[in-house]
Amino acid sequence: MKRDLMRLLHTQRHAFGQAPFPSLRLRRERLARLARMTKHHQREIIQAIQTDFGKRSETEIRLAEINAVLHAIRHTRRNLWHWMRPYAANMPWRLWPARARIAPQPLGVVGIMSPWNYPWSLALMPAIDAVAAGNSVMIKPSEHAPNTSALLAKLVPQYFTDEEVCVVEGGPEIAKAFSALPFDHLVFTGSTAVGRQVALAAAEQLIPVTLELGGKSPAIVASDADLDRAAASIIFGKGMNAGQTCIAPDYVLVESRHLEALIQALSRAIEQQRPSDKEATGFVSPHHQKRSERLIAQARDHGCRIIDIGQHAPALVIDPTQNLELMQEEIFGRALPLISVKNIDDAITFVNTRPHPLALYAFTDNKLLQTTLRHTTRSGALVFNETLLHHAVPSLPFGGVGESGMGAYHGRHGFERFSHLRGIFYQSRRASSSLVRPPYKRWLLKLLRIG
Repeated sequence: MKRDLMRLLHTQRHAFGQAPFPSLRLRRERLARLARMTKHHQREIIQAIQTDFGKRSETEIRLAEINAVLHAIRHTRRNLWHWMRPYAANMPWRLWPARARIAPQPLGVVGIMSPWNYPWSLALMPAIDAVAAGNSVMIKPSEHAPNTSALLAKLVPQYFTDEEVCVVEGGPEIAKAFSALPFDHLVFTGSTAVGRQVALAAAEQLIPVTLELGGKSPAIVASDADLDRAAASIIFGKGMNAGQTCIAPDYVLVESRHLEALIQALSRAIEQQRPSDKEATGFVSPHHQKRSERLIAQARDHGCRIIDIGQHAPALVIDPTQNLELMQEEIFGRALPLISVKNIDDAITFVNTRPHPLALYAFTDNKLLQTTLRHTTRSGALVFNETLLHHAVPSLPFGGVGESGMGAYHGRHGFERFSHLRGIFYQSRRASSSLVRPPYKRWLLKLLRIG
């Protein structure tokens, strides 16, 4: 098992050694192949994902899985020539007329461990950036989405050689062996608990990692917010993929005096967006569905007020106690806790006393409050008056901070994440550097303000 993985890694590493700096033309051509693979097999992708989930909205698959990949490739191909160019670095006047530049250089082989919740896009989005940076790529899809994993394993060899991009299938043992391979960079998207294990395995070989871990992303509804607009956005973010989204709003904070009005606005949004099971998404396994329903049942058993119109719509849980499981773990399901606070300062304190989230959503047009949130909170992303859509901006870095992850990719940020930004120094023939070599001259040291 591990021998086969090592053989694949050595194949890619040997090929990379033969051509360590792929041309712009070759990189763009590889990206075009990724786009063709996604575009020409849309129906197969949709069927595989729907089979894995039992039921999933085709529209949401097109939005979040197919179009997301195609838009990212289009953005990257358009801007790649600029990203690849070496750029000037500032030179201290004491070293003039020498010059310094920064040149992006491919790392080598990038390993990608992708999750089950968006099994196509979260396998290919980091691959887009890694390929753009000139690397070879090995992908280990989640075994919890076996049909999509099998489709990836079937299609990738039709568009790429094993030296360029390859897919490795398997269960937890394969994943464990994969995470221990001596990659030049390793990307993992998944739970914080597994992310810790991946980071430990990579640390033994000093392999740099990018961890996208999620966590509990809060939504703060300020007193000046348009409640209907805020509710529509929150339910959109929570309803997408049945809440199985790492950046889904996990819970909502609102001032006590606005709680009932927000509940009514959220209830209207649920009825408008999820009136039936037509656009519903199922759970990837019975285990995940049982867990989602258990969180709601546990809150009900502890006396929480529950507003639940059906098993495929977000369920509002009003003021749950903090010892409940749905307040201790990332929900990754349809439960949506609403927590009333005295004022906005208490909401900020509530967020800051917990692990930093992957996204912080705030519904307010108050510029002073927006600035306060920028300065006093930490999160992977800070989003005002919307949910989820920041992920669709290819020029924004996507990544967490603290327990929600480390490192960011997407667009140029991903290109640089999977590159070595190599510092280059050019000395001039007219250099005066000999003046600062021994024996040292006091007058010159004084002039240069040394010592």
